[in-house]
Amino acid sequence: MVAPVLTSPVPFSSSLNSNPNPSKIHKGNPSFNKNSKFSFSKRPNKGPVKMPTAPWMKSPLLLQPHEVLNPSKPTTKKSSNSNAKAPDKSLFGKESGVRGQKAMKKIVRNVEKLQGNEVLEDTQIGVSEEFEVGNWLEEIGSDGEVKKFDGKMPWLRAEEKVVSRRMKKEKILTQAEIILDKDLLERLRGKAMRMRKWVKVMKAGVTQAVVDEIRSAWRKNKLVMVKFGVPLCRNMDRAREILEMKTGGLVVWSKKDTLVVYRGLNHGLTSKFSMRDHPNCSDAQEIYSSTISHFASGNNNNMSQEKSNISTWGRSSNIEDIEKESMPNGIFMKGDGNNQPVIGSLYERETDRLLDGLGPRFIDWWMQKPLPVDADLLPEVVPRFRPPIRLSPPNIRSNLTDEELTYLRKLAHPLPFHFALGRNRNLQGLAAAILKLWEKSLIAKIAIKWGVQNTDNEQMAYELKNLTGGVLLLRNKFIIIFYRGKDFLPQGVANLVVEREMALRRCQLIEEGARLKVTETFWIADEPLPRTSTVGTLSEFQDIQTKFGDLKKENNELEIQLEAQKENLERELRNQERKLSILNIKIEKSAKELAKLNSSWQPSEPDVDLEIITEEERECLRKIGLKLSSCLVLGRRGVFNGVIEGLHQHWKHREVVKVITMQRMFVRVIYTAKLLVAESGGILVSIEKLKEGHAIIIYRGKNYRRPFKLITGNLLTKREAFQRSIELQRIGSLKFFAYQRQQAILDLKLKLAKLKERRVSTLQE
Repeated sequence: MVAPVLTSPVPFSSSLNSNPNPSKIHKGNPSFNKNSKFSFSKRPNKGPVKMPTAPWMKSPLLLQPHEVLNPSKPTTKKSSNSNAKAPDKSLFGKESGVRGQKAMKKIVRNVEKLQGNEVLEDTQIGVSEEFEVGNWLEEIGSDGEVKKFDGKMPWLRAEEKVVSRRMKKEKILTQAEIILDKDLLERLRGKAMRMRKWVKVMKAGVTQAVVDEIRSAWRKNKLVMVKFGVPLCRNMDRAREILEMKTGGLVVWSKKDTLVVYRGLNHGLTSKFSMRDHPNCSDAQEIYSSTISHFASGNNNNMSQEKSNISTWGRSSNIEDIEKESMPNGIFMKGDGNNQPVIGSLYERETDRLLDGLGPRFIDWWMQKPLPVDADLLPEVVPRFRPPIRLSPPNIRSNLTDEELTYLRKLAHPLPFHFALGRNRNLQGLAAAILKLWEKSLIAKIAIKWGVQNTDNEQMAYELKNLTGGVLLLRNKFIIIFYRGKDFLPQGVANLVVEREMALRRCQLIEEGARLKVTETFWIADEPLPRTSTVGTLSEFQDIQTKFGDLKKENNELEIQLEAQKENLERELRNQERKLSILNIKIEKSAKELAKLNSSWQPSEPDVDLEIITEEERECLRKIGLKLSSCLVLGRRGVFNGVIEGLHQHWKHREVVKVITMQRMFVRVIYTAKLLVAESGGILVSIEKLKEGHAIIIYRGKNYRRPFKLITGNLLTKREAFQRSIELQRIGSLKFFAYQRQQAILDLKLKLAKLKERRVSTLQE
């Protein structure tokens, strides 16, 4: 390389030296190396030294001896402070293999190690605080004073985040785990895993038919597998509670949407118990849930005692149900006073308290608690039920804006369901319960029962809206949400408003009576009496007689009928003439648009000097054209510049082109064929009737030359051709309807003429 030689010149002799006898120099210089091109002299010359130059340099490079570096001497300079120690690796060393926050943490850890070094002992005297890099950083303010940096370093902020682990959900013991022994439970679960037959639970839930099927299967086997469909498969905990409550068994094994029910040890004693005879199952369900929660919170030492409590509870619940069998249903409809308080979260307890007194609960509820009110068990007709009185506050509209509607829908989304409905009509009981709920809540949320046939949510919402007068927020096949409205009045406020209006009306009647008495007292006899109405008086009868003649004539009824027919015909005639005038205006407007489009369409004249082909050639070209698989299809746009461009593109690869048109009239097909020939300059071979339409076969000619511009300027564009076809279709339909109106007007005029002749003949008779 030339560049390194120039940057680090050394005194040497080469073939470029001015010495005419280089061999003598080699002999006289004992440091000469045969393998090298240059030799270094131990004795420097006193004159300038000639240095090697680059090929592009014409003049020689001469340097003084003191300006030349000797490569034999080492160029590295020793440090003046030879006794200084190497820098601390923990402070100045590099961290390899890590990036970002990890690298910063390692650097800080290495810096913190320097606290124990002897080098920093003098700097850390009197410092009792823990070492932090931020305390050692200082910044200089605008006034020149040194200020301490007390801010936290970037890597310390991430460590301040407290990540809390998700708390494990506390497992609640099932009834089978509490009552049954561990060995028996394991043996039953082993048998349940090998079962392959099950009882299917459909959308309607655990009905009485499903319960009967389970109990009939218990006669042959201790275990029965139950498979749940929607919606209970979405909440298997609730499905287990319903299944144990209705069948009286114990769920020993569960997997996904499948439960295995054990009939129990005392199956023979309780086999006659049926849910059909005891509708008050919500009491047992609440006691069951409270008992389960109590067992889950207890200790394992008292397990045997709790098992005995469960068995006694099962015996006592049967006795209580038998005693409640004689209770009238009306007491149950009023409320659930006999129910045990719900053991759960504050949310569940408050919602359950809100639904108290509205009606019986829906036991087959497939979602989380609290249970909604079963609207099908509410009375169909409520005596003396009327829609509530509504009154908006002053300067407030009762209609909801879009923002308010969106806000209410978002507000109703997390709320629990208040009612479960499966009936389309006779919803007065539900309407009364909704009005009672609206006194405490703004929104009433109704769930439509699954598995009930012929449910119509539109009819339900329509009837409830008429009965309650609320605002429908949302309606689909699963849910109906009603808002009570801005003009809703609670029952106490409505009664006060009615009483106030009645008192005001009584005051108005008293004032009106007093005013009439005063007017009668101060009436003057000379003043004319006020004009009264003549309806039903003799004067009205006389006016009718003078206007229509004697009503006792025989032809009076016939004249009235003819006059009525004449009025009807004249009214219809005026209506038809008005419609015809509207059609004529539309026809004129469409004709103007069509004339504007036709002005830019200037078809070419047919060429007089056409190329002649023989009949044999025509027949051959016709057969070739019919066999072509590729064709050019004409749509509703007709012939425009794109069609001519397509013809030339076809003629680029073949001599014959087949054009298929959908026109039905053969005259229009011939006109289209002549237009294509005139615009393209080809020769018309034949027009054939095919299944798809009419095929126009055009030959390009023997003297064909491809034009420079494929798109012609005298035809319409694709968009203009489409607009022209629309205007033609519009003007055709308008003319058709105008012709119909004209015929109807002529018929009406003819009927009027006949009616006038008939009336004249009746008057002459």
